[in-house]
Parts: sequence; C-alpha cells; structure tokens
Amino acid sequence: MSLLAELGLRPVINGVGTMTLLGGTTLSAEVLEAMREASQVYLDMNMLHLKAGEYIAKLLGVEDAYITSGAGAGIVLAISACIALQSPEVIVTLPRTGRRFKVLVQKRHRNIYDYIVGIAGAELVEVGGPSGTTESELEEAIDGETCAVMYFASDHQPGTLSLETVVKIAHSRGLPVIVDAAAELPPRENLRRFYELGADAVLFSAGKDMGAPNDTGIVIGRRRIVELCRRLGPHNYEKTNGRMRVFIGRPMKSSKEDILAVVAALKRYLEMDEEARLRGWEAKTDYMVSELRRRGVDAVAKIYPGGGFEQPRPTCIPRVEVRLSSPEMAEEVLKTLREDDPPIQLYSIRERIYINPQCLRDGEEKIVAEKLAEKLRLKLNYLSG
Repeated sequence: MSLLAELGLRPVINGVGTMTLLGGTTLSAEVLEAMREASQVYLDMNMLHLKAGEYIAKLLGVEDAYITSGAGAGIVLAISACIALQSPEVIVTLPRTGRRFKVLVQKRHRNIYDYIVGIAGAELVEVGGPSGTTESELEEAIDGETCAVMYFASDHQPGTLSLETVVKIAHSRGLPVIVDAAAELPPRENLRRFYELGADAVLFSAGKDMGAPNDTGIVIGRRRIVELCRRLGPHNYEKTNGRMRVFIGRPMKSSKEDILAVVAALKRYLEMDEEARLRGWEAKTDYMVSELRRRGVDAVAKIYPGGGFEQPRPTCIPRVEVRLSSPEMAEEVLKTLREDDPPIQLYSIRERIYINPQCLRDGEEKIVAEKLAEKLRLKLNYLSG
C-alpha cells in the first residue's frame, strides 16, 4: 500500500493550474535526482545559496539571484531590503522599524496576496482609483516615507501605468521597483523581461511552471537588493552589540534539497520546447471543447483569459469555458466532480466553469470532458446555448 493510500488520500486530476492549494506542480526525474544528491551530504548553506544564486544569474544574464522559500518570501525579503537601503540601522529589528515606511501600489494592482508587503514592516499605500492611476498621481504619492514601488505583473489593464513608466518615475526619485511575477511563466521570456524593463527585483515562484518544489521561489535583480535579501535570509547569523542575531528571513528556510532542485528545474526549463508545450495545451483544450459539444454541452467555448487577477495566471494558456445558469449551479457541479473517483478539480468564476489544461496529464482531458458532461446532464437547470 502506498503512503498516500495509508493516509486515505487520492491523487487529483488538476484542471485548475499550478495552484498552491493543489501542490503547485509535479517533479521531473532531473529535479528528484538533484534533491536526492543534496539529501546525502552536508553543505555550507551560505555558500550553497551564494553559488546557486551566481549560477542562476549567469544562466539568465542578470546581476544576481537568490533562492527563497516561495515568491511570498521573496516579497518579504525584497521589501525588507528596500527598507534596509534607506535605514541600515533597522536591519536587526525588522519588521519593527520605529517609523513609517510606505510601499506604493496602483489601485488596480491590488490583489489577495499584496498584504504580504506588510509582513516586512512596511505599509502598502494605494495610488489612483478604480479607473486607474496617472503619472502625476504616482509622482505626487512619493515622499520621504516611501521606500519602494510594488508592481504586480499581469496583462495590461486599462488605466494602469506600464512597468516602464513606473520604473522611470520611481528611479527619478531614487526608489527601487519590485515586481511580483510569481505565476508569470510561461512565457519563458518573462524570466528576463521585467528585469530588462528596469525592475530592481523580480520575484518568481519556482514551484509552478518551472517545475521545482512548491515551497520555492527566486529573486532576481540588482545586486544591491539581492545581496540584502541574502543577508536578511534564513541562514545568516551576525553578532551585534555582543549578541548573536538572526534576521527577518529566519522562518523562511530553504533546504539544501530545495536549492539544488530549483537549479535543476531552471536548467531543464530553459531547455524545454515551449512551443511544443503550448501546442499540447491547445490540443487538449480543442479536444475538450469538441467532446463536450458532441455530448450535448452547447454553451462551451475556448477562451483566452483577459488581464487582471481574476483568472489563475498565466493567461497565455487557453481555457475551456462552460456557461451555466447561476454561480450556485457552477459550484454544485464542481462539488460533484471533487467528490468523484478520481477527484477532479476545476474552477468557476460566477456562473462559468473553467478548465485549465496546464496540469492535465496525457489522457486526463478525456476523463475531464466525459465526467463534466455527465455531471451537467444530471443538473436540470443546465443552460444549453
């Protein structure tokens, strides 16, 4: 009996995407071998972090890189670094700063993850309104308490300032720009794009499409920021006023296994045929749309999600969209799929059910289409057409 069976757990068919709630991703043989290699030895963790970061920076052609315990940890460390740049004396007290530090964010960039900025001891301050943010509004919001501008990457939303514009304004006032690009892979070009547009630090989840364990991430960027992330991270000890101190990143440990896994995953990711993967997702989506229609589901379409943060990222991957009569109906159908054998996880937005092919193994698209059509037939209020 497998350990999963002993625990009473069943593997899930994942039609949502690389979501943390479903474990992020599955690991390749190369990544598992890197973890096995690390698990059999002891290493100087500071040296491992340094060498792994240098290796990643060279692979990507950036100044520096640092492996974190997820993109959220990267936000905390990057914002902490921005605070420390302004007030080096608070390094040993973060997140207690003794004064106000503000991080500016465009109103339309607000999302469920942005509260993480506050863990570093900074206050997130909205700029602009529901219709967007202007250059003058951002310029006027910058004052002596501002330590950084946060930019949450997504497809362009009407009324929002581009990253290029944000960088121009922030840098003219001596402020760093931090980009949260946690789930912005693919496309693979994003590994450099935000950096090349001038961002001082860019945060990626390594445990999504890149294929590392779900509790990993990468900070890439300018050396002055990344070096401070490393200093504030979990493996650094410093003696201050006769006392040994650890820093704000202490709870954010990355194991030696995780660090080597990220390096192995990134190497593999850079060598993968991205176009072939995209074609595979297109084919799975086309099959499910066609099969659902064949089985009598008329209100079905292939869509590409728009900008913003409503849909799971990234939005370059097509989705199957099924329109029902109400949000309640959509949730009822999803519930029956979650309780099926095997359990199937899809997602809904209001009265629409969506299937993301990103994490479907070959053949699972057939199971999903069959089971979804079956559940819909059982619902009297299904909206056809």
